[in-house]
Amino acid sequence: MSLKLSNFLVYNDIIIQCHDNPDADALASGMAMHWYLTKMGKEPRFVYSGRNPIHKSNLVLMRDMLNIPVEYITELDRHEIIIYVDCQKGESNVTDFEADNYAVIDHHQVMNQLPPLSEVRSRYGSCATLMFELIREEGLNPNESEKLATALFYGLMTDTTGFTELQHPADKDLRDSVNYNRADIILFKNSNISREELRIAGDALKHASYDDNGTYAIVEAEPCDPNILGIISDMVLEVDTIRTCVVYSILNYGVKLSVRSCVKEVKASELAAYIAQGYGGGGGHIVKAGGFLQKDLLAKDNLEYEKKAVKQFMIDKMEEYFRSTEIIYAGEEPFDVSEYKRYIKKDVVVGYVVAKELAEPGTRVTIRTLEGDIDVSIDEDTYIVIGVDGEIYPVKKSKFESNYTLCDDAYEYPGDYAPVLFNMGNGERIEILSMARSCVANGGVGIYAKKLDHRVKVFTTWDREKYYLGVPGDYQAVREDDLTDTYIIAGTIFYKTYEERK
Repeated sequence: MSLKLSNFLVYNDIIIQCHDNPDADALASGMAMHWYLTKMGKEPRFVYSGRNPIHKSNLVLMRDMLNIPVEYITELDRHEIIIYVDCQKGESNVTDFEADNYAVIDHHQVMNQLPPLSEVRSRYGSCATLMFELIREEGLNPNESEKLATALFYGLMTDTTGFTELQHPADKDLRDSVNYNRADIILFKNSNISREELRIAGDALKHASYDDNGTYAIVEAEPCDPNILGIISDMVLEVDTIRTCVVYSILNYGVKLSVRSCVKEVKASELAAYIAQGYGGGGGHIVKAGGFLQKDLLAKDNLEYEKKAVKQFMIDKMEEYFRSTEIIYAGEEPFDVSEYKRYIKKDVVVGYVVAKELAEPGTRVTIRTLEGDIDVSIDEDTYIVIGVDGEIYPVKKSKFESNYTLCDDAYEYPGDYAPVLFNMGNGERIEILSMARSCVANGGVGIYAKKLDHRVKVFTTWDREKYYLGVPGDYQAVREDDLTDTYIIAGTIFYKTYEERK
């Protein structure tokens, strides 16, 4: 059972604490917790500690203009409960104070044993997103306060490097749902770089490392705000021989990454996730992304945390990425399937929605899923199929009727995030599952398939601009009736939907 904010209402002597040297996300998250508890009749204090109080110009503006009730402290008496937001007790950037009880609301990787009152969603891009959801789960609307809405929006924006690292649909829901003050955001954004940070950018560019064969660059910058890394990586990508780049900064508690790509063969989001795999997290957009490597996780793998070792780590990761990945362009030549096995689709129950019941024909919509956003133009004959793992794919009525049979079973959604449709015409947000019904996927055309033992990027016949990534354990499939048509099937769903043909 997930933690609810109402769990904290049994306490009266409440401290909300964020990490030392708080960033915009920490301030927004603490403000949201303070707003909720105050609305419920409590009198909490929101505090932070560390060597120095907030001094960065955009954060000072944010604190003062949005009336964030945060206090800088160096000492604290024992209290009934401390609620940590955007951090966890015991981390190196969190000053330790005593309390009878502790709680954690965070979006980072779990590093130590959590107290019973905890909610950590590590796939979220910001703690502001988690607070936004927890407040809404209590039946409240953060848009009741424009200042709170603005803080949450800015917290997410800065923690995802200007939304370039958005990955989870919950982050996109926050971005698209809050009624923020646009003028305030513009002011905060344009108070974001100091003369010192301009010097940091210049020094980083001066000492960039280039790989002419791989057409990529690796750049180290001094500790700085994540947005500065984005500025540096944007500039590096302007170089005529550079197609991808990674700019990183070694901080006290981990390594922050900014990743860029200008070629379709490399998605920045996928490269960021590859570098950070096992050490933190990474994601974002096709051309802009970011990530974070946690110091403690690097140490667990016996990796030295010093400049030379971190740079070699980046070099090894980039070389490994480009060396170990096969790129396939479907539709060009027939595939040799002599080492593939033949399979046929099982009769499995899935879900479907008649799209015109959600939006008028001719409407452009975005379907938000855990795997990403899907843009669709609704036609009279558009159907939306919901697969065995909750994956979404639109099909035409003729294809639906030839591959699926309607059934009377009540539809039960199997995924973790219920897909949502956004009407791009009027901005309406529609819960797809409210219209979902059950159907059975028929056997249909057979395929040849083989299990992958390496990374493969496939540009399919239906999308030649974005590749589908297969990793060891996934399957590469080739249509039996068209040996030039190949695609990737996730290993987690392959045997749920296919069986070997005898």
